[in-house]
Amino acid sequence: MFLNRSVQQPYPKVGTQSPLARPNYVGLVNFLMQPFLESPESLSIDCEISHTLNRVWIRIAFESADKGKVFGRGGRNIQAMRTVIAAAASAAGQSVYLDIYGSTSSNREGMSFDEDQEQRLPLPKSKEKRGNGPSRPVAKPRYH
Repeated sequence: MFLNRSVQQPYPKVGTQSPLARPNYVGLVNFLMQPFLESPESLSIDCEISHTLNRVWIRIAFESADKGKVFGRGGRNIQAMRTVIAAAASAAGQSVYLDIYGSTSSNREGMSFDEDQEQRLPLPKSKEKRGNGPSRPVAKPRYH
């Protein structure tokens, strides 16, 4: 005879999901982006899911005036959004790519932000030698 009949079966694992359970990427991106936008109705989100490759491509576009707020100082805001989206995709067993496009009003229509940044990188300045001291190595920037 058992003294403690209130013992239940062990709980199922929390981290397991059914293969059909996928994150709502459009809703997640919308939730993360709207606080940074002056005109949230300008946000356009396109999500393409490849079930065979387990990859997700998310393309977003918004007004150019909101670019500074969305990216944040040094790209911190957009990097945090990418991290959250990547974590949601990883939990579903997928990898995610987030592309950000400029507004349709600019003359660079269809160009992603990453391509736009590559064209605007300043040229590295060479340091002049000071005095007769030993020369120090100069760090060269890496472009990915």
